Amino acid sequence: MNTTISPTPVARPTLGMVTQAVHRRSVAVLSTVSAAGRPHAATVVYSAVGHQLYVSTIRSSRKGRNLAENPWAGVVIPVRRLPVGPPSSIQFQARAELLSPDDDELVRLAEAGELKEVTGHGELDLPDGCFVRITPVNRLHTYGLGLSLWKLIRDPLSAGASVELPGDDRGRADR
Repeated sequence: MNTTISPTPVARPTLGMVTQAVHRRSVAVLSTVSAAGRPHAATVVYSAVGHQLYVSTIRSSRKGRNLAENPWAGVVIPVRRLPVGPPSSIQFQARAELLSPDDDELVRLAEAGELKEVTGHGELDLPDGCFVRITPVNRLHTYGLGLSLWKLIRDPLSAGASVELPGDDRGRADR
């Protein structure tokens, strides 16, 4: 196969396009690191509210313990556009905060129906249950979004891109 590699990325996703893709999905891989520096990745179900994700977990789980010790996380959201061909994805670094089920903001969002994916199965009543609010930091990186599938297949090395988050939607390192 004779493929020409572009010297610069050809993907041009917009923030709106990426945000829409995040909101249309509910499954991601959440990566955390223990105090001993051991990585852990877990598939999670999320609810998206604005640019933040909410995940239900058990406080004593590996993810819960890791996030209690180190609030930094990595997130990958697979974006399957067709049943065949290479998948696209959205990935970002984030700050993660553990929230108790009775947290005022969490209760408000749940009552407004914005957390159905993570509260619809009794998660608010789990013993030792908690929630994780995940706030992306600075930018969202993408692979294959903002690019036709034909171009993605023909030039996969140029499918990476990123979009900046607005200043007030960024997770801050000093929190």
